[in-house]
Amino acid sequence: MDAFPAHFNQPGTEALPASLSDREAGDARGVQIHGLAVVDPRARLGMNVVIGPFCTVGPDAEIEDGVRLISHVVVDGHSRIGADAILYPFVTVGMAPQDLKYRDEPTHTDIGARTQLREHVTIHRGTATGLGITRVGTDCMLMAVTHVAHDCQIGNNVIVANNVVMGGHVSIGDNAVIGGGAAIHQFIRIGRAAMIGGISGVWADVIPFGTVLGNRGHLASLNVIGLRRRGFNRDQIARLRAAFKLMFRDPGIFAQRVEQARTMFAGDPLVAEVLAFMDVPSKRGLVHAYGAGSDEG
Repeated sequence: MDAFPAHFNQPGTEALPASLSDREAGDARGVQIHGLAVVDPRARLGMNVVIGPFCTVGPDAEIEDGVRLISHVVVDGHSRIGADAILYPFVTVGMAPQDLKYRDEPTHTDIGARTQLREHVTIHRGTATGLGITRVGTDCMLMAVTHVAHDCQIGNNVIVANNVVMGGHVSIGDNAVIGGGAAIHQFIRIGRAAMIGGISGVWADVIPFGTVLGNRGHLASLNVIGLRRRGFNRDQIARLRAAFKLMFRDPGIFAQRVEQARTMFAGDPLVAEVLAFMDVPSKRGLVHAYGAGSDEG
């Protein structure tokens, strides 16, 4: 990254403790603030933070050690940026939600450590009528032009490809992968290590380890490649595939097939995780498979 050293720490631009002069505190903590950045003096900055040109950091922001704001980044509201995160040009974090009920309540945004937010990502703060906080976990990558709406909860190690849009209150489990251009309806839950294909419309909840494809997305398979990458062995995957087939492919009444799976695969932790996800009351129901097909990954 070009650190623009000739322009950092210009007088009057640092947001640093009142106990030291601006320049002295900046030098002592390794903070670099470009002369064309606007950083409120009440913002809390950790060690070795780098804030590039044309960035704006509000008074209630907390930016932890080693964070880099490349340029043209806005961090607004009660927002925390975790250690060593990188925010690329034109990212906005913590702006007011696109919710007509919002009345400027002091809600929050939280970005986990080492997460990368690529160009033009927008993440809006939570709402008082929702959870009050929008979260993105640790070690995530949100690629360019992703939108994360108010009250979304994104787990750890999640990859979100370009141009994905999320409605409010979406929940995405750890290790999920969201393909480019996917649209996720508000209140949707996406389980751990699920995969959403590109240009898919996700209109209902997606089970852990499932793969969803299609304009009106259907449950196409298990994410077997993702399971292998997560270190699950052949026997574990085979049992999960058998349970998947029983619940989502075999003929008969769905509720009865689910209860059969609960009995047949009692004690299997992966199947138990899927069943526990399905047991949680849902605002949108479940994405189901349709037609004949393979559950191959």
